[in-house]
Amino acid sequence: MTTTELISDFRVDVPDEVLGDLRDRLTRTRWADAVADDWARGTAPGPLRALVEHWGGPFDWRAAERRINALDHFRVEVDGSRLHFVRAGTRGATPLLLVHGWPDSFLRFEDVLPLLADFDLVVPSIPGYGFSDRPTRPGMDPARIADLFAGLMTALGIDRFGVHGGDLGSGIGEQIALRHPERLTGLHLTDVPYWHLFTVDPALLSEPEQAYLQQAMQWSQREGTYAQLQGTKPQTLAHGLVDSPVGLASWFLEKFRAWSDCGGDVFSRFTPDRLAENLTVYWATGTAGSAARLYYDTMAAGRGPTARVEVPTAVAIFPKDIVPAPRAFAERWFALDRWTEMPRGGHFAAWEEPRLLADDLRAFFAPPA
Repeated sequence: MTTTELISDFRVDVPDEVLGDLRDRLTRTRWADAVADDWARGTAPGPLRALVEHWGGPFDWRAAERRINALDHFRVEVDGSRLHFVRAGTRGATPLLLVHGWPDSFLRFEDVLPLLADFDLVVPSIPGYGFSDRPTRPGMDPARIADLFAGLMTALGIDRFGVHGGDLGSGIGEQIALRHPERLTGLHLTDVPYWHLFTVDPALLSEPEQAYLQQAMQWSQREGTYAQLQGTKPQTLAHGLVDSPVGLASWFLEKFRAWSDCGGDVFSRFTPDRLAENLTVYWATGTAGSAARLYYDTMAAGRGPTARVEVPTAVAIFPKDIVPAPRAFAERWFALDRWTEMPRGGHFAAWEEPRLLADDLRAFFAPPA
């Protein structure tokens, strides 16, 4: 039985000594050598140095903090895990749970919130991310998180609700739909959870699905080693990410460039301020290691669900996402009611194209007039 404690107000307030230590570390960076200033071997030195100089220089976390605190923040304990969440929109309206992924945070949805102000919006931080507690024992996998988020909605007095997720949020959303189908009015995703690549016999796939599988496997070989490392040896990585802000920035910046619709220029989609804000959430809370560990717990839980989601599902495909799945593949796993192929945008849809995403969410979840 899910147990909850009273919901308490929460305010983001990073101590001065944490910010001072961060600036000191950024100032004393020992830079790696490079043979070229490009992205072929990983994070390009030039853009990384530009981001770090901004983060340790003109970036004003206190101004960002004031803006972030204009939102309503809360924390609640659900089954021993203290969860941070933002509540926005209109209380009593159509409830919608928005679930972020990696390497982002609850900030992913900041630009979407005012566009969906007539919904009752709940935006939690995944356990081990940001201002939610870091797990203290193994097993915080998507199924466990799904149960905690269902408990969060119970704590808010919300019986039935819609769920949207992308990246890890899509897997968590799928688990909510499988484990608590009676609670959901619908499920909205921006990708098909990657683990389904390993749960189907390739011989049964159609030609478009075969092409998708081949592209995904090629991408995994070229670009997916981060997931293998986080899924097998996250603690090795954690020591560097939690101790070195430049290491953290390098690890994240490469993904924001590679996975977004930026034409190779990461700053054309994400300002240095926006990147620095997200990095500061991870740095100030010391959650880069626990966030990576979710990949390990996910892999340890097995190869993912093989059951089909019967909750009405919508999928919005953004063309520059990692490897967009074809509709036929999504239909294998979800009771698909809506399929949208967007004209632009990438993996971080809520940040890149908030209007396109908000319009699709509204079209799927808004009650009939």
